[in-house]
Amino acid sequence: MTSGMKTGDTFTLVAPEVTRTVLALYAGASGDHNPVHIDIDAARAVGIDDVFAHGMLSMAYLGRLLTDAVPQERIRSYEVRFTAITPVRATPTCTGTVTRVEDGAAHLDLTVALPDGTVTLRGGAVIALDPATA
Repeated sequence: MTSGMKTGDTFTLVAPEVTRTVLALYAGASGDHNPVHIDIDAARAVGIDDVFAHGMLSMAYLGRLLTDAVPQERIRSYEVRFTAITPVRATPTCTGTVTRVEDGAAHLDLTVALPDGTVTLRGGAVIALDPATA
């Protein structure tokens, strides 16, 4: 992204397929060993057919979307809320859309969606447009 960003600009990142290996590696790296993310029996015990991705893994992919677009120091705020689970074998798509540009900052709507259209995360970010204000 550049300071020429305008309302309506959109950018995407297709995350890698969520595999059991990815979930195990993320659990180890993050320290989040909640069994519903890595143990099918634990997932079934709470009424879910299979393990599913950590919400923070999807948030990390959105973070990558932002830092692929701008240097980290230009990110002024970043927030999400989790709206649905990301099942194993899904390939999430992260999208950022500029909703407005004002006072030297771009305001973005952020989503993570599954191929069937299910939105698993919604959020927003504010990006400084001028590197001098970063």
